[in-house]
Amino acid sequence: MEVCCDLEVDVNGEETFMVDKKILASFSGRFNKLFSGLNGSTSNLKVIFHDFPGGAEGFELIARYCYSLGKIKITASNIVLLSCAARFMEMGGDGHGNLNLIDQIEKSLEEISYWTWPELLVALKQCQVLLPTTDYLFVPEKVLSGLVERIALSFVASPYTSFSGYFNSTFQFSGDTERCDSLMNICRQRRWWFEDLMFLNVDFVDKVSKMMITQNFEHDLICKFLLHYRKSRFCSASQVEKCKMTEVVINLLSLLDRSTPSCKSLFNIFHVALSLKISRIYRKKLESLIGSQLDQATLDYLLVPSPCGKDYIYDVSLVLRLVKVFLFENRSWLSMSRLNKVAGLVDSYLAEVSPDSHLKPSKFVALLKVLPDFTRQSHDGLYHTMDMYLQVHAGLCEEEKLRVCSALKYEKLSADALKHLAQNSRFPSRLAVISFINQQSKLKCLHPRTHRIVSSSNSLDAKVYIAEKADAAKIIQYAKRNNITTTTEKFEAQFRGMQRKVMELEKICSIMQTEMGNMSQRRLPWVGNTRYLPGLCS
Repeated sequence: MEVCCDLEVDVNGEETFMVDKKILASFSGRFNKLFSGLNGSTSNLKVIFHDFPGGAEGFELIARYCYSLGKIKITASNIVLLSCAARFMEMGGDGHGNLNLIDQIEKSLEEISYWTWPELLVALKQCQVLLPTTDYLFVPEKVLSGLVERIALSFVASPYTSFSGYFNSTFQFSGDTERCDSLMNICRQRRWWFEDLMFLNVDFVDKVSKMMITQNFEHDLICKFLLHYRKSRFCSASQVEKCKMTEVVINLLSLLDRSTPSCKSLFNIFHVALSLKISRIYRKKLESLIGSQLDQATLDYLLVPSPCGKDYIYDVSLVLRLVKVFLFENRSWLSMSRLNKVAGLVDSYLAEVSPDSHLKPSKFVALLKVLPDFTRQSHDGLYHTMDMYLQVHAGLCEEEKLRVCSALKYEKLSADALKHLAQNSRFPSRLAVISFINQQSKLKCLHPRTHRIVSSSNSLDAKVYIAEKADAAKIIQYAKRNNITTTTEKFEAQFRGMQRKVMELEKICSIMQTEMGNMSQRRLPWVGNTRYLPGLCS
């Protein structure tokens, strides 16, 4: 074959090649279209490429293929570069009776299942280098698919394909050192590929992880890989890379089962994300992940500093959002044990933030009321927290104090707490509490089904009742003078309800006393040695 080097090709400014334009045009659709319109002498032509895939190395592979009349050995080390260069040069023609280069590459990829693990890694590294400069995604997708399938096959070959399956086996290895060591070895064996993929950039980690999710890999294993990747690559990354890496990891974790990442791992990511200023949408996804398993958190996790520009110490708004997410995410079914854990966590958090002099009453009340009332069996803890808050915020007006106290349920306070509250000058409703305590004691003594009959009616003394009613009236009048409308109505309704109950019980007690007087005048009948009691006492 006669070769005429009549074409100068400058490849990305790296190197210049002298080639035969006819030979290259016979295989390249790009060259063929370029030269087909030329007439007469075409010597001293020069073609300059600015974005040739793979640079000089890629063009050299194409030239060798053309000069060998469409024959070239395709390997794992050159298949990606050949594919990108061939598509760039539009080498999908007839191939002079042979398969064209693109067809040959696709045929070679059909045997990717026979590639070794190192060959797959070499091809993947080439994909990562070339992908930012080209849109030819066919080969990268095939290489990624082959890589994921190879990892999956290693699990099938393992005698224990599932960590959880081994853990839940019939063997009892608690305290058995050998069996625990065996379990750890299995865990390490399942992560054998982690380090090999640490060279991947975040875009390819995203592709690999999503492909694993599609192929039903265990979510626990994917989660461990993502956390391991973030830990290994984070320190050496730039600020921009750290931000992107964090966002990609958050997005991928949100695709897994909610219970897969631990609460500790999520909070670690959250603390880092605060300094990176990640996108709001990813922060919301992270909060959703944390909130769904808030019952696994500890108080230390929640003590997040307040955002820049805020005076209060801790980010109370964050905790409010997390609790609301917890209730929403678990709305279909939520056990009382999980609710009680979150209630205890919120109460501990309230105790921590209540001494904060910059915490606004609206935020404090929102924390008090963020959980349903039935989650707390006792309100003693809330009372002491309110007491601390009112002590620090002594300058609150009466209306604000009443709003803070409105979350307190007196019926859920212990006797000691009620006594303390009755003498507590920081609470605006202490007169109402005194009245409530007295009336509660009456309700206990005058229960209509009790078997113990109260012989005296001292507890229903008219003077005490009138005094309590006067105290209640004073509070209501005071509230009306100070325009405390909403809370006043609640107190007024509460007092009226209690007064009605006392009046009803007075009537019942009067009826019972009359009945007892009649009973004492009757003779109890005897039959043999047995005495029968009247029906009222039976």
